[in-house]
Amino acid sequence: MSAPESVRRRWLTRGVGSVGAASALSDLGHEVPTSLLPAFLTSTLGAPAAALGLIEGVADGVAGAAKLVGGAPADDPERRRRTVVGGYATTAVLSSAIGLATAAWQVGVLRTGAWAARGLRTPSRNALLADLVPPAAYGRAYGFERMMDNLGAIGGPLLALALVATVGIRMAILVSIVPGLLAVGAILVAVREAPRGERRPREPLRIRVRPVLRGTLGRMFVGIGAFEIGNVAATLLVLRATELLEPARGQDRAVQIGIALYAAYNVAATLASLPAGHWLDRTGPLRVLGAGIAAFALAYAGFAASGDEVLVLCALFVLAGVAIGLVETSESAVIAALSPTELRGSAFGLLGAVQSFGNLAASAVAGLLWTLVSPTAAFAYLAAWMLVALGGLALAHR
Repeated sequence: MSAPESVRRRWLTRGVGSVGAASALSDLGHEVPTSLLPAFLTSTLGAPAAALGLIEGVADGVAGAAKLVGGAPADDPERRRRTVVGGYATTAVLSSAIGLATAAWQVGVLRTGAWAARGLRTPSRNALLADLVPPAAYGRAYGFERMMDNLGAIGGPLLALALVATVGIRMAILVSIVPGLLAVGAILVAVREAPRGERRPREPLRIRVRPVLRGTLGRMFVGIGAFEIGNVAATLLVLRATELLEPARGQDRAVQIGIALYAAYNVAATLASLPAGHWLDRTGPLRVLGAGIAAFALAYAGFAASGDEVLVLCALFVLAGVAIGLVETSESAVIAALSPTELRGSAFGLLGAVQSFGNLAASAVAGLLWTLVSPTAAFAYLAAWMLVALGGLALAHR
């Protein structure tokens, strides 16, 4: 059997499957407290709604910074093994411990700690996955991981609903430690499956950004950065749909349809991720990444001009879901393919930071435009950034 044929058939190894299982189980676990956090804070603890925004804003900001910091230990194979296992374990324990909180500040501390651990582990997990497959299978490996992550994100809120109906909010959050600890077991299997490689001299930990931005990879980061500055949180899409639907259908019905559209978005992202990886391994990451960004441009243009037709909105949500499946898979694969082995963790850490802070900037600016001008202006602004990103990719390809 030829080498390419062997890779085609055997890329889904025990190690790759274990990384995917860890992503799915971890998301299944921490999505339970995420889904229940608004009700737990306001109803159970009696905190104001502003507390939720403050806690989530601080936690997301810390997670973004932690991804950049987490690139340093991820550069070293031995450190990345410890970091990824510790990150999964800490996320599971701190997320579930929210169920023990008796005050909003305790929730804030636990949520921020869990998200910091989640951010720290991400570069190590992505670098570990690159250790488990040959470069010819990067697309499928990262597509599979994204698919499993999205499955966990879909299943988490459903598990939360079932647990609340059975044991109540506090106990539901506490029980979420079970899938989290199963994720730790899965990532331990992946760590054991990863090749050890040659021992390297132990170097001091340091954040390395400038070396990552040299050459082709640096040019790719220009396009990726432009995309992330226009990659708004999906909740803004739900808000747009809800506002369009409410005048004719009422608030309750509009909210129900909005939730269903968001589910369609997540299902589309899940279904698109693995085919995106197969496509990427055949043609290279630029085409897949470009196709995803172009799909986002069309989706945002549609949201800017759309009316209240449910089928049209559904098509736009599905298009955006397919787009994020293509982009997330290709972003990870291009980092793995273009970064030097000794800088791979730092490259993934920088990618994570660009994603986090880019999304924050996109949502903040689009929200301001929405309020001060109009929703159409907000989505036109986002679509414009997609065009800038496509231009950046074209320059990187030259």
